[in-house]
Amino acid sequence: MFETVLVQPIYNVFVFLIGVMPGGSVGLAIIALTLLIRALFYPAFTASIRTQMGMQALQGELDDINTQYPGKEKAEERAKKTMELYKEHKVHPFAGFLALLVQIPVFIALYFAFFRQGLPHIAERLLYPFVHAPSVVQVDFFGLMNLLSPHNIMLSVLVVLLQGAVAYLSLGRMSNSGTKTAPEKQAAQRLQQQMMLYFLPALMGVVSYSLPAAVGLYFATTNAVSVGQEWLIRRQNNSTLK
Repeated sequence: MFETVLVQPIYNVFVFLIGVMPGGSVGLAIIALTLLIRALFYPAFTASIRTQMGMQALQGELDDINTQYPGKEKAEERAKKTMELYKEHKVHPFAGFLALLVQIPVFIALYFAFFRQGLPHIAERLLYPFVHAPSVVQVDFFGLMNLLSPHNIMLSVLVVLLQGAVAYLSLGRMSNSGTKTAPEKQAAQRLQQQMMLYFLPALMGVVSYSLPAAVGLYFATTNAVSVGQEWLIRRQNNSTLK
């Protein structure tokens, strides 16, 4: 079921893209497929970023509601006031979860499409009748790397830098909200910031270095798109929640 619904469609698009890319370039096909997926799920990613911006901008009012309606006995009224605040400012608190949920099965399907089927071999049993196996499958990316080989240090560094840029923009979005954070929350926020700025980029770099370069290329493309998307949405929403 999973293979039919997710893996097979993505695999067919991937194989089709290899066939139309110059020289059957797998690297260009990965970049094109990543851009296609991000475009397809652009509304979900946009809603997630806007929700985070909106909730951060409303943090002061949320703290006031928690102060006015403390304890379990006022939990229902507190939840009601919170949802009214979200509705008033058109903030959808579950949009971030939706963006995460749509990514998980896609990531798994991409893994199956890239590696389970054993590139450069093409699993023709998975191809639709109108998709033909390319005559050339080039796993060497412009002489810079073999996409099936691990331990590419330059690509791993690029992934670290781009992931760090994504984290930096996210933290900048939070710090520009203009709200004051309660003292008891500052330590937790500092830990979260350190995880985002240092631990996550380092982890992505290690994963990219350990796995075939195709993974690092996918991560790098995704992060580059995230940086551009973050900048665009922040520009569009610069005055929305003022």
